Amino acid sequence: MNEILEKAKQNMLLKEKDLSEFACKSENGIWLKEDNEDIRPIFYRDIDRIIHSSGYTRYIDKTQVYSFIQNDHITRRVLHVQLVSKIARTIGRSLKLNEDLIEAIALGHDIGHTPFGHKGESLLNSICEKENIGYFCHNAQSVRILENIEGLNISMQTLDGILAHNGEILKNKYEHNINKTCEEFEKDLYNAFHEKDYSKKIIPTTIEGSVVRLSDVIAYIGRDIEDAIILGIIERKDIPEFPGRIIGNNNSKIVDTLIKDVIINSLDKPYLTFSEDIFTALIELKNWNQEKIYNSEKANVNYDKIEKLFTKLYYFYLKKISEVEIKEELQKSTITSSERTLYHFVNKMMEKPGENIKRVIIDYIAGQTDKFFLNECELYLE
Repeated sequence: MNEILEKAKQNMLLKEKDLSEFACKSENGIWLKEDNEDIRPIFYRDIDRIIHSSGYTRYIDKTQVYSFIQNDHITRRVLHVQLVSKIARTIGRSLKLNEDLIEAIALGHDIGHTPFGHKGESLLNSICEKENIGYFCHNAQSVRILENIEGLNISMQTLDGILAHNGEILKNKYEHNINKTCEEFEKDLYNAFHEKDYSKKIIPTTIEGSVVRLSDVIAYIGRDIEDAIILGIIERKDIPEFPGRIIGNNNSKIVDTLIKDVIINSLDKPYLTFSEDIFTALIELKNWNQEKIYNSEKANVNYDKIEKLFTKLYYFYLKKISEVEIKEELQKSTITSSERTLYHFVNKMMEKPGENIKRVIIDYIAGQTDKFFLNECELYLE
């Protein structure tokens, strides 16, 4: 390598000299397959590959909480991911952890989310169970998209952090398994698709993975309240005195309180934790959000229609694929752009060893944006 580029490479690693003893340094990063020499540290490369991926591009039109609501001020999946990244890097920098690894995990953590958010995730999981092809969870799907579907070379630590993020589960002590091997990571990934609720048990291999996991909660809990107020689902005065008095009753205060509390209680420790009163208040607020926001009529509008559409579209694709010779169809100039996109995806995936056509159709639906999904339903379904 040119001497100047070698110096540039070393410059990019300078900040790692001052990292905490608990941080995962680039020198400990593991490729799951060989990679070319590059001036960028391993986790920095992960960031670049993720933001240039097709899955990242599709964040732009995926539901966070609310579907079928036209309001430019409501959080979409792309904004949520950016908020998680910023919050996680704030905590990471304060604790002297590896910000590159944190950013890579944060930016990739929701790539596997379906159209219509957790509602779509639940519906695809139901189809998987009915079809006896295992289970569907968006964190494992995120890894599958990056590693298998797009074929990107992403480090084990980044993929593992994505797999283990589980922002829906609150804990007051976020630990990690520094001794996890690549084989154990692959086993966790396999089990997430084949054992019910297995993904909820996964512990990340780095403390940076734990940072993203708790930052996911910090990013959505107050922001979802602000969105609910904008939409008239709740009023600020509806927020209970407890937990509001402890962690705040607006997003800015909630984020500030939770970040500072994690930093104060986790500095120079090999794990992350909240103080007891803050954690108790956080659980109370999350439960309140569930009842008043996530279970509200507006958050679940047209759910029954979406349920039917997911099922119908899945079986339509399955039937359509079984009736044609895909490679021959792709040679025809008469097929529609929608058909070409479907056939190209299926053809590409089924050339990989061990792939199941039913799982590939699930992949295809999971990767769609809300708008693309509805356009497909309008095009093909009665």
